[in-house]
Amino acid sequence: MTAPVLLVIAHGSRDPRHAATVHALTARVRSLRPGLRVETGFLDFNAPSVPRVLERLAAQGAQDVVALPLLLTRAFHAKSDIPTVLREARGRLPRLRVRQAEVLGPSPLLNSALERRLRQAGIRPGDRGSTGLVLASAGSTDPEAIAVIAEIARELRHTGWCSVRPAFASATSPAGFPRTEDAVRALRAEGVRRVAVAPYVIAPGRLPDRIAEGAAGADVLADVLGPAPELARLLLTRYDEARRPAARTAALTA
Repeated sequence: MTAPVLLVIAHGSRDPRHAATVHALTARVRSLRPGLRVETGFLDFNAPSVPRVLERLAAQGAQDVVALPLLLTRAFHAKSDIPTVLREARGRLPRLRVRQAEVLGPSPLLNSALERRLRQAGIRPGDRGSTGLVLASAGSTDPEAIAVIAEIARELRHTGWCSVRPAFASATSPAGFPRTEDAVRALRAEGVRRVAVAPYVIAPGRLPDRIAEGAAGADVLADVLGPAPELARLLLTRYDEARRPAARTAALTA
């Protein structure tokens, strides 16, 4: 039996680094599972669009697709945008079965990828006790997404950092979540000797650039998660979960 196609759905960006990073990540996924067909579709700005990819797959005779949102939390895109796009495409392509997989986070693999980027930026194991960490995400007004970021920050506090502060890059950050620069200043005011900023985002773009600007007062700025091997493994984990009959996925059928 032919395995379902894995369709990775990325948001898209006018920044060319975004699509390049997404394609590097999907290339790593292919290398981990040779023979699996992996396609990439974008919601906006970049080509190919998600509907165009699904139309091409249907024309080529594909029958089963797992659509995987390249998102770290369940917010508007995962709850509204992507289901709508897939539902409309399914209406036009009745022979194509499409299942929406869960978003990537939260997951220990994401935390491991975050730690990898911090190590690559110069953080050594013995540095944590004197280093405050800013967990900088893109931002959301969705309560579920906000709660996930807050919980990840709480988990990281138990891994040896002297302090951990969640922060949002978006100008519409909810009450209680500072911007990156404000979180850096707050740690300095507490007397934290060294401050590191870890972008909890997948690919470069406008909001990650805003995180970098806000990290100007920090000592260490880690890179975005990008095509980290842990992230590629997580994509395959979510794909496999979506294939299971009892998986908690959105099966888009007639």
